[in-house]
Amino acid sequence: MNNLVDFSQPQRQSLPGILVMFANSLQKTVRALWPMLILWIVRFDSLNKIIFFGSIAAAVVLIGVISYLQYLFFTFHIDEENNEFVIQKGVFNKTRITIQLHKIQQVNINQSLIQRLVGVHKLEIDTAGSDKKEASISAISHELATILKERLINHSQQETIVDSDKITIDENATSFIKIGILSLVKIGFTSNYIKSFALIFVFFTTIVENLQQLNTDVINEDEVTHYLDALPNITSFMIVVGIFIVLILIVNLFRTILKYFDFTIQKSKQAIILSYGLLSTKNTLLNPNKVQKIKITQNYFQKKLDVTTIGVHQASSDVEKVKEKDQIEVPGCNESERNAILILLLGQLPKKGTQYLPNWRKLAVNIFFFLLVPILISLLLNDNTEFVTWTEWLIYTSVFCVFEGIMLWFSFKNYKLFVSNDFIIKQNGAWDIDTTIIEPYKIQAIETQQFFWQKATNIGSVTLSTAGGTVSFTTGNYSEIKELVNYWLYEVETWEKNWM
Repeated sequence: MNNLVDFSQPQRQSLPGILVMFANSLQKTVRALWPMLILWIVRFDSLNKIIFFGSIAAAVVLIGVISYLQYLFFTFHIDEENNEFVIQKGVFNKTRITIQLHKIQQVNINQSLIQRLVGVHKLEIDTAGSDKKEASISAISHELATILKERLINHSQQETIVDSDKITIDENATSFIKIGILSLVKIGFTSNYIKSFALIFVFFTTIVENLQQLNTDVINEDEVTHYLDALPNITSFMIVVGIFIVLILIVNLFRTILKYFDFTIQKSKQAIILSYGLLSTKNTLLNPNKVQKIKITQNYFQKKLDVTTIGVHQASSDVEKVKEKDQIEVPGCNESERNAILILLLGQLPKKGTQYLPNWRKLAVNIFFFLLVPILISLLLNDNTEFVTWTEWLIYTSVFCVFEGIMLWFSFKNYKLFVSNDFIIKQNGAWDIDTTIIEPYKIQAIETQQFFWQKATNIGSVTLSTAGGTVSFTTGNYSEIKELVNYWLYEVETWEKNWM
């Protein structure tokens, strides 16, 4: 079939793609209107049923018609003469997307739940320097997607100098590492607390706000308030905190399993293939030679459970546009799996080398801005508003001081820079300890900074920029920093390796 497909002629998506487009449009509509939909359900008895169901039916029909037109007007082809991949789409506003083949960095084949149900896949094209996917085809058969992926990658390689780091399709890729469900459960229970808390907080505040606007009695605030007031303050506080902790752990677990289920790393001749996902499957090619920065994250609980998360940043032509999508995460790997991945990406296990520590003034500055300033602000606010009694303010402030003081101290103690001949390693963090690794020859720019008030104490900062992000070390010995900068510049000039 490979030779029978003529991509020089405009191709349409698979016919089941209409259902995919319909489901995507319906999902976007529900996401945009979900607070209103919940309120309608709450007040269902008081609604005009004919108007309610008639509006839903009209919206569904309208979405169906638009989905069919989107399918009808969506075509893609390879322009052999201009060496471009061309996508034409749009119902009312016609759009023509052209991508130069030699700029294609990645071609990924993914599959969401609805795509899995109708038997199609999504093909995404990514070019360096973009903060989003350059183009995508939402509904294409796996066989056709694989052929198109191979054609695009082969064309991309023909337009550039053939180096040893080019990715090629390898059908005989072998399984290298498989992250089990137990490791995902460990990571789910021990990470992303802040993200999950923010998600839960926004969800509940949105629901409560919309219910209050309609003056509904679904949540009786008086009963809740009276119940909590009847309990001691510490008991009420512990109940609320306990509920949030349980919800955070549940959300963490479900998000981790849904995203990273069946995480498999396959090793081919010139690339690493990552595949994962429960409802939405992802399939990504990772070129070790284009890896710019590696970040290993582990906290106390994860260390005891022998799990860690590895974040990998690939090269991007515009560092300012390096976003989360440029980071590929490997969750829940144990120590042996972590070492195997590092050897695969870096060729060897990174050695820390000479250690450099920050000046004690870094701790003093952090204490001032993150401890004293918040206390002063709360003092002024409570003096004007009397939001809580001064006894309660003293208790809360004491708890905050102990907690924040401990976090600032560990953040200072964990802040270190290690330099060896082959690697630059930065360690930082109070609870989640991040270890960032870069190779000196991949440095693109070095910036040093010293404020005028730092000259007397001989402290300053340095920022190392790569094609995959930056690494900074602040409040260090400025004389040592200048010596390191000279050494790194020498390595960049004399190193013979090529990473692009």
